[in-house]
Amino acid sequence: MQHPGISRRQMLAGAGVVLAGAAFSTRVMAAAPPPESVTPALVEAAKKEGKVIYYTSTDLPVAEKLAKAFEAKYPGIAVRVERTGAERVFQRIGQEYASNIHAVDVVNSSDAAHFIVWKRDGVLAPYVPEDVAKFYPAEHKDADGQFASFRVWLSIIAYNTNMVKAEEAPKSFADLLDPKWKGKIVKAHPGYSGTIMTATYQMQRDLGWSFFEKLAKQNIMQVQSSADPPKKLDLGERAVMADGNEYNIFQMKEAGRPVEPVYATEGSPLIIGPNGIFKDAPNPNAARLFQSFSLSREAQQLIIDVGGLRSVHSQTVEKAGRTPLKDIKTMKDDAAAVEKESEAIKARYTKIFRV
Repeated sequence: MQHPGISRRQMLAGAGVVLAGAAFSTRVMAAAPPPESVTPALVEAAKKEGKVIYYTSTDLPVAEKLAKAFEAKYPGIAVRVERTGAERVFQRIGQEYASNIHAVDVVNSSDAAHFIVWKRDGVLAPYVPEDVAKFYPAEHKDADGQFASFRVWLSIIAYNTNMVKAEEAPKSFADLLDPKWKGKIVKAHPGYSGTIMTATYQMQRDLGWSFFEKLAKQNIMQVQSSADPPKKLDLGERAVMADGNEYNIFQMKEAGRPVEPVYATEGSPLIIGPNGIFKDAPNPNAARLFQSFSLSREAQQLIIDVGGLRSVHSQTVEKAGRTPLKDIKTMKDDAAAVEKESEAIKARYTKIFRV
């Protein structure tokens, strides 16, 4: 599971101190610019550029649905989706910028800590879409207007209903340590997935590393992406997943697949995936138009309805049949702490699970 590239810590060599605080806590560099609406002039300028390059860790089918909705709304502007795990998105951008390659327009990462790094490095462009100014809570938009929460979701436990009876299913993380689940659990890796990096930080903080040490003795099937455990569950390759995307489970369950989400009694890790525009974006107008669209009510409702995601846009509505986010006990997100501890988390996790 080790992979080459520029580590987060290497990129931060010589950088300022790491700041603790809420999910998007970063030093205020300047006042946020005034909010901007989508104007005919912006649309025309974006059409002249003709494309937007979107680096994202969003599940590919969801990212492609977003891209197609944008292309339908703005004919003549193509969206090129470049999808991989969040930690690899981060490394790719680091490698490109180190080589003076500016290929990315808009970025989404499931590791909100990446935006702390990019902001500190001065590579993000301030831009506040009108919807963000009007309908997003303060804690879900950067004080300097450099990013905002495109998606929110949980990393959850889930089980295959063909293999596990509801009354016998785990209800907590502690339940996963029961000997009856040995050889029956799948989980993803924080070295690849930003979702799992964030979830691992929250779990080791709240449950202790001893939980992972005990879990490692359960003969875990280790996969990469946070989208992989739901797939293994659906295929019946494992009966239970210890972590993974809630939104994949929603999609599968609503399609009639034999999966069921579980919200752990200790609390489910809360994941925040911001969007931001790069200052040296090759298609700056298309980037702004895409950012405005992605954070609009239309796109946010789309990612809820077809993507199984959560949104903080106050004009969206949750889909019937899903447990409302307000009714779920969640662990506290802390992107600044994840940014500070990520390399140590990956190293300790690799040592414990030997992967």
